[in-house]
Formats: sequence, C-alpha cells, structure tokens
Amino acid sequence: MTGGGFAASSAGQEFEAKITPIVIISCIMAATGGLMFGYDVGVSGGVTSMSPFLKKFFPVVYRRTQEQGINSNYCKYDNQGLQLFTSSLYLAGLTATFAASYTTRKFGRRPSMLIAGVFFIIGTILNGAAQDLAMLIIGRISLGCGVGFANQAVPLFLSEIAPTRIRGGLNILFQLNITIGILFANLVNYGTNKITGGWGWRVSLGLAGLPAGLLTVGALLVVETPNSLVERGLLEEGKAVLRRIRGTDNVEPEFLELVEASRIAKEVKHPFRNLLKRRNRPQLIIAVALQIFQQFTGINAIMFYAPVLFNTLGFGSDAALYSSVITGAVNVVSTVVSIYSVDKVGRRMLLLQAGVQMFLSQVVIAVILGFKVKDHSDDLHKGFAIFVVVLVCTYVAAFAWSWGPLGWLIPSETFPLETRSAGQSVTVCTNLLFTFVIAQGFLSMLCHFKFGIFLFFSGWVLIMSFFVLFLLPETKNIPIEEMTERVWKQHWLWKRFMDDYHIEGNQIAGDDLKKNGHANGFDPISQL
Repeated sequence: MTGGGFAASSAGQEFEAKITPIVIISCIMAATGGLMFGYDVGVSGGVTSMSPFLKKFFPVVYRRTQEQGINSNYCKYDNQGLQLFTSSLYLAGLTATFAASYTTRKFGRRPSMLIAGVFFIIGTILNGAAQDLAMLIIGRISLGCGVGFANQAVPLFLSEIAPTRIRGGLNILFQLNITIGILFANLVNYGTNKITGGWGWRVSLGLAGLPAGLLTVGALLVVETPNSLVERGLLEEGKAVLRRIRGTDNVEPEFLELVEASRIAKEVKHPFRNLLKRRNRPQLIIAVALQIFQQFTGINAIMFYAPVLFNTLGFGSDAALYSSVITGAVNVVSTVVSIYSVDKVGRRMLLLQAGVQMFLSQVVIAVILGFKVKDHSDDLHKGFAIFVVVLVCTYVAAFAWSWGPLGWLIPSETFPLETRSAGQSVTVCTNLLFTFVIAQGFLSMLCHFKFGIFLFFSGWVLIMSFFVLFLLPETKNIPIEEMTERVWKQHWLWKRFMDDYHIEGNQIAGDDLKKNGHANGFDPISQL
C-alpha cells in the first residue's frame, strides 16, 4: 500500500508527463489568488502610515504621530482599532475556510477560486469607497472571505495539476504571486502617498480590483483538476483532462491510481474526524506546526507594518515607503530562487539554511535598535538606518526562499486524497488564526517589547529550525500518492504512527479479494 492507501508502484515509478502549456497557463492563472492575498497584505501597512487615512479613520493615532516627544517612538501606532483594520481580514478568512473546504471537495477547485474572486471584488469596492470605519472593516471582511477560499483551493489545484518532478516549483507560484502582490502594493502606496488632496489611500485600496479581476477571469478559464473530477465520479472527463495536462495518451497508470485513491477517499465519511486517526497524525502535526512557525518567524509583522516600522525607526514617510518597496523587491527575487532550487536542493535544506540566516539577522537588528533607537530619539543615524534595511532584506530573503513557499507546499503534498481537502482546510485555518494573532498584537507587542520584539521572533526561529532538523522528512520528487511508503514509514519517529495503516490496508485488500475471488484481477473502476 502507498500514500493515501491506494495502488501505485511500490518502486515509486514516475508517471509519464510532459510539461504542457495548459499546465503552465492554468497554474499561472490560478496562482493569481496569491497576487490578491499579497496585495492585501502589502497595502494595509502602506495606507496605515498615510496621514490622510489616519486622520479620517483613526484620528487618535494621527494626533499621536503629529505630537513630538510625547509618545514613545515604539508606541505611536499602538491602537486596537488600527490593528483590527489589518487583522479582520484574517479572522474572516479563518471562518470562510470551513465553507471553502466543503465547496472545494463537493464542487471542485475552480468554483472555490471563482467564489474567492467575487468576494475580492466586493471587498475592493467597499474599501475603495469607504466613508467610515464600519464600511472599511466590512470591506476587509469580504476580502478575508476571498482569502479563505483562495488559500483553500489554489495550493490544492497547483499540487494536483503539476507533474511530480516540477510540483514544488509550480506550487511556489502561489507564494511568488503573494510576494509580487506585496511589491505591487508597496509601489502603489509609494506613488499614491504623493497625491495631494488626501485621497491617495482610496487609489491604493481600489487598485486591489486588478488582481481580483485576474483571479475571477482565471477561475473561468482554467481546467478542473483530474483528482477533483475523479473524486466527484466524472471518470471519463477526468481521464480526458489528465491526457490534456500530461500531453500523452499513456495516462492509464496514473488514472487508475487516482481512481483507487478516490475509492478509498469515498469510504471516509467524516474527513475531519479521519484526520485525527493515528495514521494521519504525522501529516496533521507537520501541517499545523509549519503554519504556526511560519507566522512566528515574524514575517507578516514586517510585511503588514513595514512602512509603520520604518517610520518608528525614524525614517520619514517617503523613506519608509521606499524602504518597504526595497524589501518587497527582495521578497520577489528570493521566491524565484526557491522555485528553481526547491526540487533540486530539497525542502529541508532550504528551511535549515534560512533558519540560520533569519536568526542572525534578527539578533543583529535587535542589538542595533537596542543601542540606537530610544523611546524619544528623533532619528536613526543614516548609516545604521541603511544597515537595518539591509538586515531586514537579508531576513526577508531567507524567509522568501524557505518558510514562505514551503509552509504552503509541504502540507499540500503530504495529505492523502481522503483527507486532503480537510487537511488543507486545517492548514489554512491555522495559518489565518496565527496571522490574525500576530496582526492584532504586533503594534502592541512593539510598544511593550520595543527592540526585544526581534529577539522574541529570533527565539521562535531557533525552535522551528530544531523542529525541521529532527521531525520534518524530505518530500522532494516523491509522488503525492506514495508519501506513506516512501516518507512516513521511513522516518525514525513517524513510522510508529503507521501501524494501523498496515492493518487497515490489509482489511481493505481482504475485502477486495472476497469480492473478486482472486488477487490480481482487481479493477478499481468496477468498484466505483
């Protein structure tokens, strides 16, 4: 028996597959969900550092930023309402994920992406036209629902449609588009901040309609994944799509494996309850831990509030936005590095190398800020300011080729088909829950921890690096359907959880023998 409990070659053969234009185009279109997510992450930090936006929606914070020497530099932006503007998106996304899991499983990956696009468009209109804080928050909640559906469907879509040998690279397109979205938002914020008249923030929030439209159109144009079609009983359509995306007629071995996976999956009546079974705990533990660790690297604190953070350190408003553009560009370039290296170097090596780089850069930032940025100091010396930006870029680069993309890739490729949608739902929920926690708490933490905030996150980076070293197995170039045999059953710890897999697998095989009367004549299609 192989990963997910269905028939495949125990030798781990790779199915015949060409890298077809339809796969590349479908993946690019689907990954625009990441573009929208990234834009939402990047735009919020920029507009919250714009004086006209603060004056209209958060006058208390605006007055604090204008009063010199009264408030601590670290506490100027400490406001629960301001943090709620950013974090409400992630709380809404967390709630929407449950509905998205059902939609993705019952109706397919495409409808979930289409629903995400519609939510994004509604949220963009409400935010761009916002007249009061309530309208602004409702818009963010709509955007959050879009994030919930997109983050549920897109990583699954990319993992299922990509050939095994480039699955890692194509899956990281989602993360690459997140980084491009952040950079795009930073550039837009830098430009709109120069608009006189105080309405630049409306342009920043309204331009989110561009990636929202791309995702909606993309969802209408892409093909559904063969995994989803087979799962819903559309066998001939599934086989036809498989031929199209693989560029060959020799798809029978892969198709039979998908059909058998679907048969086993249909025997699971309660996928969320099944997730808690002993044999599924390793995948669940890894997926949940990766999402928690991804947020406790501190990356979203940097990306949400980069302009605010640089303002706190004494940069002017323009300089703060400019510095966040630089970090956004580094983010994009480093994610491209990950696309080229993830299927060559492997997941573990990227995570471990990045752990060292992130830890050192955060510790040095904390030391510099501890000595140079006091509660009421007016400025950070230019040389040190440049050095801090370089260190932040070093940190962002390490995250962008490791925890950023791999936090999404690894869970999407490790769950078997019968728990994949439920597993992805838990993954997204955990990510959004801890994104909400960090977004809601960061500015208050910055006020109380001051420079120690970077030591706090560096401590977490150390912990997660040890987790990767001892508990995360390598999944490079291993077909999703063979993870159990070739990954979990070979790991020094997780193999202990695979005992009931063997027992249940034998039970299923025994039932099949009784039905068919012989061992080798089992036709998975006839069992559906």
